[in-house]
Amino acid sequence: QVQLVESGGGLVQAGDSLRVSCAASGRTFSSYFMGWFRQAPGNEREFVACISMSGGRSYYADSVKGRFTISRDNAKNTVYLQMNSLKPEDTAVYYCAADMRGWGTSRPSGYDYWGQGTQVTVSS
Repeated sequence: QVQLVESGGGLVQAGDSLRVSCAASGRTFSSYFMGWFRQAPGNEREFVACISMSGGRSYYADSVKGRFTISRDNAKNTVYLQMNSLKPEDTAVYYCAADMRGWGTSRPSGYDYWGQGTQVTVSS
């Protein structure tokens, strides 16, 4: 079992930056991929970014490439999502998820554990 708890969401203005965090507990953190997804009202959950066990590989959705950075600190069992140049369309609940099989997939079905989410709201 893996427990995931997100934090750091909030209300910001367009162009601002925000960092959300996800603390993991349970199984050895460095043994699984981690991903970030988001879901806006009325929309399906969409992939944002994922990062490999060591942090050496990361993948991004085209909509956030160049603005968002995913990172992880295995000593702190935490994954981060640094979001810069935020836009109103980035408004959503942001979820972290654990991929125990190491697929590094963008599909939500490829993730085994999910956090409860943290709200990010970007005003124009």
